[in-house]
Amino acid sequence: MFTLAEPPVFARLRDARSVLIAGAGGGFDVFSGLPLGLALAEQGKRVHYANLSFVTVDRLPSSSRLLPGLAAVRPDTPGNDDYFPERTLATWLGRNGFVDTVYAFAKTGVVPLRAAYRRLVKDLELDAIVLVDGGTDILMRGDEASLGTPEEDMTSLAAVAGVRVPTRLVASLGFGIDAYHGICHAQVLENLAALTREGHYLGALSIPRESREGALFLDAVAYANRITPLRPSIVQGSVASALHGRFGDAHFTERTDNSELFINPLMSMYFTVDLAGLAERSLYLSRLEGSVSIWDVARRIADFRDELAFTRPRQAIPH
Repeated sequence: MFTLAEPPVFARLRDARSVLIAGAGGGFDVFSGLPLGLALAEQGKRVHYANLSFVTVDRLPSSSRLLPGLAAVRPDTPGNDDYFPERTLATWLGRNGFVDTVYAFAKTGVVPLRAAYRRLVKDLELDAIVLVDGGTDILMRGDEASLGTPEEDMTSLAAVAGVRVPTRLVASLGFGIDAYHGICHAQVLENLAALTREGHYLGALSIPRESREGALFLDAVAYANRITPLRPSIVQGSVASALHGRFGDAHFTERTDNSELFINPLMSMYFTVDLAGLAERSLYLSRLEGSVSIWDVARRIADFRDELAFTRPRQAIPH
């Protein structure tokens, strides 16, 4: 039973004891799950963080690797000093009194990624996984005008769809950010409406800036930007800008100088859905089964798009 007083995503996680917050699309996606993780930890749950990594996981020290394609990253884990989001988050967690381990998944196909998730389910005694996406790519079903950059998100979705845990959810943070990659956000809303009809949409909730979770998230993003000055996260920086109340073409990094931004309050809202329901709506997720590399995933998605008789026409949000 859901009530207005308890957001459905927290109702679904009410009985969970050990929860994995996992970045679906790589980069700094895991930071998108930090407010959720902090709120769940405050409720007394064991919260763990993981991320599909853009670093070469299998080149990390053998002492960090749990199996091929999976490593436990801590503040002292050697690696690229210019870009290592998992270590950046691990360091921030440790400095703020939290468990300072972030698990890094190699950027692979569904088969090895699912094996890595199953290892964490066993080792961490997980009873819930929340995939988090910085943006809205993960909400695309396949016939939209554009899929954005779907490879990593869909590999994560397919991998977790085949993992047995009592609760599996998806949370998307950063509505509007993927316009840069061609996403039509009217179609994002159309997809959420379809998920609502089918009973899979779990609603939206804002991150209050004045909350403990909001303040810590802003601190984590600011820390990450200082540690990664050449490649600050555009997604997390945009969400942080929205939380600060900035609006419109408000830039925070030179990386966006050639783009027109539309920072707005919707960027700091989670849109949450049931993972199995989202996976069922995908028109091509089953094609990714058996994939071993991310290049295999990319080819299968491209083949699917080439075979489509039509795509849903792009449309504007009319107000």
